[in-house]
Amino acid sequence: MENKEGEDELFDRLTTTSLNQYLSELMEGLTAKVFRTYNASKTLQDQLNLLTDPKANIPEKVLAYNRANRQVALLCNHQRSVPKTFEKSMGTLKAKIDAKKSEVNEQKGELKRAKADYKSSKSQANQKKLEQIEKKLQRTEEALKKLEVQALDREENKDIALGTSKLNYLDPRISVAWCKKWNVPIEKIYSKTQRDKFRWAIDMATPDFHFYNYKGEIVLRNVDETNNNGEDDEDDDEQNSDDE
Repeated sequence: MENKEGEDELFDRLTTTSLNQYLSELMEGLTAKVFRTYNASKTLQDQLNLLTDPKANIPEKVLAYNRANRQVALLCNHQRSVPKTFEKSMGTLKAKIDAKKSEVNEQKGELKRAKADYKSSKSQANQKKLEQIEKKLQRTEEALKKLEVQALDREENKDIALGTSKLNYLDPRISVAWCKKWNVPIEKIYSKTQRDKFRWAIDMATPDFHFYNYKGEIVLRNVDETNNNGEDDEDDDEQNSDDE
């Protein structure tokens, strides 16, 4: 820190060119971006291994994926300002949650009455009514759980740009293989535009693909940057809207 002022850059004589030149001397084709891409992909694979619960439902698995991707975004410092529409969007989602909770309470009351009716008269009609209400309550509780998971997911990632790392710094085969292994629809992770971009990975990756154990040829190259002015995160928001 000698001869440094408060606003001075810490590594003022270090440039991307000089850094890449040094890295290429260590390994042919190695650049700062390739190094970051490797670390990002390694982090995603590690976090997915750690966070994925085989018994979880689809919304819970998507939440686990986004939490894994969030660790990548933090590693790469992919932060963003909270979207201007966040409060309105969350307000709408919370209103849906409150409405769904009311439905659950009403149906629990119906179920209690149906059980009492069946207890007093074990007729076929009462049994059928009881079974119908039980199934309806189960569907409503599942819908409520899905909305609550969405709200938690949005709150946790309101200031993190998940799309940047997902499109530019991650091996897409990790995400595709994870979806195939755990029966998560690929559209829950990638929008249509993103699926078109990574069609090669969707066709190539099998459920047993693992970033550490890939046996094919490894070619070090820069992943193309996409100057999308926030389109990545808009795609993610669009997916969230579709899920609702």
